[in-house]
Amino acid sequence: MIQTRTTLLWVLLTVVFSVNAQNFKFGKVSEQELKETFNPNDSTAAATVLYRSKNIRFDYTKGIGFKVITDVFERIKIYNKAGFDYATISQTLYKDDSDVESISGLKAYTYNLVNGKVEKSKMEKSAVFTTELSKYRNEGKFTLPNIKEGSVIEYQYKITSPFFYSVDEIVLQYDIPIKRQEISFATPEYFNFKPFIKGYLTVAPKYSLKSGSINLTGSIRSTPGGVAATTTKYINQNIDYKINSTDYNMSDVPALKEEPFVNDMNNYRSAVKYELQYIKFPEQMQENYTTTWEDVIKNIYKSSDFGGQLASNKYFDEDLVVLKKSTSSSIDLMAAIFFHVQNRMTWNNIYGYSVDKGVKRAYKERSGNIADINLMLTAMLQEAGLNAKPVLVSTRGHGIPLFPTMEGFNYVIASVEIDGEMILLDATNKYTSPNLLPTRALNWFGKKIEKDGSSVSINLLPSQFSLENVQMNVKLDENGEVKGKFRSTGHYYNAYLFRNKYGSSNEDDYLEKLENRNNGIEISNYLIKNKKGNGKPVQESYEFVLDKQADVVGDKIYFSPLFHLVEAENPFKLEERKYPIDLMFPKRDKYLVIISIPDDYEVISKPADMNIGMMDNMGTFQYKILSSGRQLQLMLDLKLNQAVIGAEHYSSLKEFFKNVVEKQTEKVVLSKITTNGTSDSTGKSR
Repeated sequence: MIQTRTTLLWVLLTVVFSVNAQNFKFGKVSEQELKETFNPNDSTAAATVLYRSKNIRFDYTKGIGFKVITDVFERIKIYNKAGFDYATISQTLYKDDSDVESISGLKAYTYNLVNGKVEKSKMEKSAVFTTELSKYRNEGKFTLPNIKEGSVIEYQYKITSPFFYSVDEIVLQYDIPIKRQEISFATPEYFNFKPFIKGYLTVAPKYSLKSGSINLTGSIRSTPGGVAATTTKYINQNIDYKINSTDYNMSDVPALKEEPFVNDMNNYRSAVKYELQYIKFPEQMQENYTTTWEDVIKNIYKSSDFGGQLASNKYFDEDLVVLKKSTSSSIDLMAAIFFHVQNRMTWNNIYGYSVDKGVKRAYKERSGNIADINLMLTAMLQEAGLNAKPVLVSTRGHGIPLFPTMEGFNYVIASVEIDGEMILLDATNKYTSPNLLPTRALNWFGKKIEKDGSSVSINLLPSQFSLENVQMNVKLDENGEVKGKFRSTGHYYNAYLFRNKYGSSNEDDYLEKLENRNNGIEISNYLIKNKKGNGKPVQESYEFVLDKQADVVGDKIYFSPLFHLVEAENPFKLEERKYPIDLMFPKRDKYLVIISIPDDYEVISKPADMNIGMMDNMGTFQYKILSSGRQLQLMLDLKLNQAVIGAEHYSSLKEFFKNVVEKQTEKVVLSKITTNGTSDSTGKSR
């Protein structure tokens, strides 16, 4: 009997505790939350969302109509300094002419446990900033005060949006764990939205039907004529309607963990996107909105800020006449127009497939956003008589456009078809060339738009190898020091990446970083060719000295024939992989290393040759080392034939690189020659 009562009491206490644990009222931060030192489900997390609610609803305002209201409330625990960044919150606010999204009712506090008491710090208004990001976007940002290791922060605010036809993607997963979240999306029956759910989490929405009403008030004046006074009749009418509500209540949501070689982790973040299909008010015609990619692209193309810009050509006529006179073929004319626009224009770091300034003004001012420059380029190519079309793109940072939405794309490039070959062009980067797009645009596929507004998908991923060709001559001495000459030639995207990273850098600063990156190598007689020569390979050469490149043990010398160039770690360390491996472009690394060994030593062991490949010809690796007298010659050739490798091939890729790394780290063994002309012993590489 006593045991039964004890069990019952324990159950009741558990229920009470559970109820209290779910009582996340703003301003009621518990001592238990402040004392928590790590997330029990993820001890590596720098911070955790203790509670999060987001309620999206439609409110009716007389004379205006429906607006979208979003109520946000979040409480976050910060465990250590790495979590301090989560005390700065940003919110994108969209705008279009006089229609602007706004934030109101902002309250934010930081809580710390000081001498056993809860200390509360209020965020001041001076910590809130609004920045204009572009013609169509502002950013609201605020930072909470008095952040320490162990702090708990919370904030709440309301977003009012006039854009009832476009609801932001609802994120269900952060880069840190979420202990509890309650998300609701409620729409009047007049608005038909279709949800698209993405990500790897199990999402189980709950649906319910609620009721709402609109109160319409107004007045009607009547003048009967004659001497009778004007009368006013007041009307008051309630219209009842249904509200479709969807709730996403989730507990212990794991963090989205960063993985290497991913185009953008947001592509795999669990979220739900609501796309408006149509609006149907009582006794009115149904108004259809975007439902297919065809509809999306036709709407974009007919916009004056997109398709309308291609019709304008007077502003560049004189320059085009000069360019046409200086060329004799279509391919030369295309290149001349491309480099003219590239050299003339400067990108203002604003994305978008809609123009910011408009092509005419941008051309005059020599700067503009992505659309200003690349629609201008497309218009010039078309006016020159070339078969040029604009191509809609979603950048790597914007994600893959999985569903047909107006926000699916955020970028535009140009395409030209000459003699059956498709050439892709982007003049917004100073180091691109025909068929070499900025890496930000290498995101699976784009939509090429025809003049009738129809479109066709085209592959944006490069098929050409980006080759890194390295030649090195090395002289090894008996103390393990090496002296040598190095030359590397970077082709295609290797050259592009080098120019973007180091094209404007000071040579002394660059060499200092290069020396530090290569184990303190001492570099002299450095030369570089084509540092800014678009489309040409970048070639570097120098002489070098490097200590301790071999282990000298008694009369033996052990060393890797790649010396400081060796790749000692497998870049693929995870046990399993959920996401595709995105390499951006096919790669090829070729090494030729010629090594002169000390006069009184000979080779007694060297790594065996290797020739391996991955399934479906996704990659190959060849390693061959020859020995002749006082000289060794290493030839290495690593190919990765695909820009993107599916997650189902991850184990094969990981094993492939395991073999590559092991082979690169294997040692050559030298032994000192004795007075009778032989080495003391022979053996295999350790």
